[in-house]
Amino acid sequence: MKSKTVLTAAITIGCTLLALNAEARTLIQNKGSDTLVNVAQAWAEHYRDVNPEVAVAVSGGGSGTGIASMINGTVDIANASRKMKEKELKHAKKQGQNPVEHVVGYDALAVFLHPNNPTTSLTTDQIADIYSRKGKTKLWTDLGIEVPGCKGQEIVVVSRQNNSGTYVYFKKAVLGKKGKYRMGTLDMHGSKDVVDLVEKTPCAIGYSGLAYATDHVKLTCISSKGAACVNPSVATASDGSYPIARPLFMYTNGEPKGAIKGYLDWIRSDIGQCIILKKGYAPINKVSCN
Repeated sequence: MKSKTVLTAAITIGCTLLALNAEARTLIQNKGSDTLVNVAQAWAEHYRDVNPEVAVAVSGGGSGTGIASMINGTVDIANASRKMKEKELKHAKKQGQNPVEHVVGYDALAVFLHPNNPTTSLTTDQIADIYSRKGKTKLWTDLGIEVPGCKGQEIVVVSRQNNSGTYVYFKKAVLGKKGKYRMGTLDMHGSKDVVDLVEKTPCAIGYSGLAYATDHVKLTCISSKGAACVNPSVATASDGSYPIARPLFMYTNGEPKGAIKGYLDWIRSDIGQCIILKKGYAPINKVSCN
């Protein structure tokens, strides 16, 4: 009976110590961009070894979702693959928030085709004509292309949901500020879903961050305004030669302090930037990685 009492006491003390230790850790809530979610999770995992006193909880949901959560004060850092909209900034000010933008990397927004598709290059005008509501290109044969296994040659247009920063950036960069997506696009929840659908659909075309590319889809080089055709890559995203390259952001309410500042400083350090490079994105500055 005595040994049982001692054992119970030891378990109680141990649980209490674990609870106290958990309470002592600082928790950073990080939410948003589907494009950034994989690298954000990698940063969070590595940072545990850098500072065990800080835990980072990462979730996706899209840039719009992350930004809304930051404005509402439910997350510390919002991940975004686009800049905040003017209406979001105004809403934040009304809520007493002061969003501060931090560039944490660069991404090439790749256009994916099924491996059966024989084309190796597209222009931004051709892509716009496929995706735009006013576009005339409905069939691959309209572009002089015939895709084996594509019944009727009707283009299956794959896009993202409208809470996605990738959706917003592609719309602005390719369709223009006042452009609208065509009706009938297949709007995927995540970048991986876009790639998976294009892989299985010979008629399809889709877009997402380069880091989601696999060996089972084909990437096209893209030309704009008569310039040379450029392949999406870390290098062409870094030097800006790829026509659909974009910065990747993290937003905080006000200038970061304490644990949040420490975490963001580490993300922008060579170690943090080597992690984003290994995930297929371009770092914010030149780094030497092992």
